[in-house]
Amino acid sequence: MKLLIYALLGYFSYLMILITIQYIPIDFNTAFLGIKQNEIKLPYYQLAFFTHVYTSIFTLLLGFFQFSSTIRIKYPKLHRSIGKFYIGIIVILAGPSGLVMGYHANGGIYSQTSFCLLSILWIYFSLMAYKYAQTKKWTFHKNFIYRSYALTLSAISLRLFKWIIVGTFALPPMDTYQIVSWLGWIVNIGIAELIIRFRK
Repeated sequence: MKLLIYALLGYFSYLMILITIQYIPIDFNTAFLGIKQNEIKLPYYQLAFFTHVYTSIFTLLLGFFQFSSTIRIKYPKLHRSIGKFYIGIIVILAGPSGLVMGYHANGGIYSQTSFCLLSILWIYFSLMAYKYAQTKKWTFHKNFIYRSYALTLSAISLRLFKWIIVGTFALPPMDTYQIVSWLGWIVNIGIAELIIRFRK
């Protein structure tokens, strides 16, 4: 079961890398930016967008290795170093840039509220995980890492839910986007909370 989960995470991480590569070199007309031509004219949005795109893939990959018991037990220094990079990237770069993008999200107030809340919780959960690691309260540390990485994985789950809804229901594109903007992370948090309860 664990190997299957790792395999799925690895596969979806690979797909996210392919999405990120689309924006190298920087092109203001590529993929998603094709429908964000008004926003991409804003210098601060340009900075936020490319910061988010170029750093979020690292949070996905770094967080992936943090759940390896082999690394955590045999190489604790490496585990701590990876964890610091993971949290640092979220708190300093990926989270704040995601907040800016959330403010300009498609779908109006519904999507904007969802993505802004997602970014704030992502930063908060990551900071709490770091706080409890510093105070050696490992159970709380693990719980908040689960929550933080659940939100990291929303980049994958959002696209997965979009694919499912588009293939199942004939909804207008913007309605679909508003729905997946919430499903993409609320379902993940629900699963994380179930894991936390189960571990107890």
